[in-house]
Amino acid sequence: MDEIEHADQTIALRPTQGNGVLSGIPLRALDLTLTRSAIRMRHSHSWSIEKVNAVHDLVICLSGTGQYEMEGQSICLTPGMAMMIRAGTPFRGYNPDPETIYTGLAQHFRLDLFGRHDLLERMKTRPVVRLGNWPMLAPLVQHYRATAPASSTTSVMHFAFMVILNQFIEDAFLGWQNVQDSALDQSEGLPMAVMIAATQIAADPLKPGLADVVVADAPYNDTYFRREFSKRLGLTPAKYQEFKRMEIAMQLLEAGYSVAETGQRLGFSDSYYFSRLFKRHIGTSPRGWQDQVRRRRDGAWPRGQEDGEIIYPLRPGV
Repeated sequence: MDEIEHADQTIALRPTQGNGVLSGIPLRALDLTLTRSAIRMRHSHSWSIEKVNAVHDLVICLSGTGQYEMEGQSICLTPGMAMMIRAGTPFRGYNPDPETIYTGLAQHFRLDLFGRHDLLERMKTRPVVRLGNWPMLAPLVQHYRATAPASSTTSVMHFAFMVILNQFIEDAFLGWQNVQDSALDQSEGLPMAVMIAATQIAADPLKPGLADVVVADAPYNDTYFRREFSKRLGLTPAKYQEFKRMEIAMQLLEAGYSVAETGQRLGFSDSYYFSRLFKRHIGTSPRGWQDQVRRRRDGAWPRGQEDGEIIYPLRPGV
């Protein structure tokens, strides 16, 4: 992940806010279910487990060491590391250190698309990662573990776990399984193909020609798929990639970069062309956007944005 430091801020170019693995998935298409309350792991050297779960299990180490054997791999979890045990996967776990207690969090869950299809089955992911942003995420994991009811789940738990799970997915994600390999009927296959294409673009909008690549990879006629993509998202794949690049530009401009610097970092050699493209998608010029940022910092929301719901391009006069 590339990072830019400027004006006492750090901005991640990939993934950026709003430009992650799940960012192209409509909210109502995603269904998270916690199948039991959180498991508050606190294991001595005598602890061991060997089983198969019917649902997915995300395991996060908070202290000590957890040793696991899974699918021929030997995995050692230390604080800040997370492991996904996919549904139906046999595993064995134990505490290898007689001097320390192994503590952590385990959460059983399902993550479905359209209420029917396992999202993780559509993804290729690493089984174990060191979680990014751990200094910020650790307090949430600890709070989640400490406050989870003993025998039930709550809406607050669902919201908090989605934040944790999203970080794991961002760190572990390798790619999408081919849509044509999925057992979907026509009515579900097309929206899923559009969703995956949009998500691929949103996750890496700075990659040249990505819109054409995702269209070519979709198991549909190119012209037909572009039309269906536009019908569902309101933009063609190429225009959607442009818009996602402009979202990154908004972050850079907010961090204090000049218009020329921002355009160059996004791959535009002509700052005038970049400014025209920015205004077309956002509804105001790059300098106009910086003016709006300053106004918000002073507590004055631009007209039409008082409720926090912003639709781009901005209306004239906003």
